[in-house]
Amino acid sequence: MTAGDYAAEATFYAKLDSYLQAARQNGWVGERTVVVWPELIGAWLVAAGESQRVFQARTLSAAMRSLVLRHALPFVGKLAFAREKDRLVASLFRMKAWQMARLYQAAFSRLACQYGVTVVAGSIYLPSPYVDEGQVRAGGYRSTGGYRSAGLYNTSAVFRPDGQAHSLLARKCYPIASEQAFVAAAPVAELPVFETPAGRLGVLVCADSWYPQAYARLKAAGAEMIAVPSLAAGAGIWEKPWGGYISADRPQDVDLADVGQITEGQAWHKYALAARIGASGARCGVNVFLHGELWDLGVDNGNSLAVREGEIVEARKNGGALLNVWL
Repeated sequence: MTAGDYAAEATFYAKLDSYLQAARQNGWVGERTVVVWPELIGAWLVAAGESQRVFQARTLSAAMRSLVLRHALPFVGKLAFAREKDRLVASLFRMKAWQMARLYQAAFSRLACQYGVTVVAGSIYLPSPYVDEGQVRAGGYRSTGGYRSAGLYNTSAVFRPDGQAHSLLARKCYPIASEQAFVAAAPVAELPVFETPAGRLGVLVCADSWYPQAYARLKAAGAEMIAVPSLAAGAGIWEKPWGGYISADRPQDVDLADVGQITEGQAWHKYALAARIGASGARCGVNVFLHGELWDLGVDNGNSLAVREGEIVEARKNGGALLNVWL
């Protein structure tokens, strides 16, 4: 993905559609197909409809500064009620939440319907998201004391082949350090399992795949497959020393001697989906990473993984790629 892909609904859809066109040409699209997109693929819809200055900015901070200046009054209105540690970022996403949800819904619903497939729509930041009549919505609420901001969640929706969103959403339970200042943590007990033509599907957003509690929840719910939309930010992070757990207290089975001694990529193999899927009872899973040139985020990192009946396949490729796992 590039910053320009988020300029408008048409550019966003066209980029995503190009991947499914290629998948169909390869004979990989059928009624049991589950398409999994990466974490935060929807988050940068926050920039949709903005001026070229936003998309030409060298850094994300500069891009967001231009966005805020253009919408100063609405932004200040959201800022006044924000209670997060990082009130600025939280207010920015709340300000654009309605539009983000609409574009996210439109693109992924259309893809699911056009190709007749189940779509795990990566993830997006939305305040108290919910599904109303098959449509993903941004939420909020009022109390007797006046307006209160709804918590922001890193959220993944799953769309049926008819384009309708499943009634439940997979919200991230273990936000990482860079998110904790503005993202709320969802209860693990609320992780859903989705009925699909290919079987019962669990979705763990990135860091959630590092925690045994998440797999125990999916096992109790009868998950047969697991999708893990992910993002690994930072230039060359896959080969850099692993920094340890950065979202919450580490599980008891983590070897502290590994911190700083094994690479980030090795840690994903040892402590995430590839190692923990057995505890879920699921027969297969995929872990896909966002790649691209998005301002200065450095997201062209992370090797996608597939696990099927104990066999692990790692897609060692930078840039855009398709990873197919036959069910």
